[in-house]
Amino acid sequence: MKDKKDIKLAIIVITVVFIVYGCLHLLGIGCPIKFITGVSCAGCGMTRACISAAHLDFGRAFYYHPLFPLLIPMGILFLLRDRLSKNQKNIALFFFGAVFMIVYFIRMFDPSQDIVVFHPENGAFVRLVRFIGALLKSV
Repeated sequence: MKDKKDIKLAIIVITVVFIVYGCLHLLGIGCPIKFITGVSCAGCGMTRACISAAHLDFGRAFYYHPLFPLLIPMGILFLLRDRLSKNQKNIALFFFGAVFMIVYFIRMFDPSQDIVVFHPENGAFVRLVRFIGALLKSV
């Protein structure tokens, strides 16, 4: 019975994520982290990579995010999480986290790519601070 509840919960979570990101996309926001901070997250490009892979354009998928194939083993491990020991879960989390962070920093400092960016001046937070500063100066 627990397996059916896990599957239902996973379907609900995936559906909510798709709806939220769909709404953000329609509003022109895209990634909320990048929108707020102006800095790409470690998963930046993953949605576009999955869409490209679904269209069988694997070259573009790797361009958008080279780790998109890891979503499959990550999903399998998520589904099997109750069968894994705490140590196995920790090793998997460390491995995937480390790989994502290494690739993130490589992409962050690679000037030849334009997917991962560091432009905090374009983030909503900095724009809001500037707006409030301008309002206070005009008072």
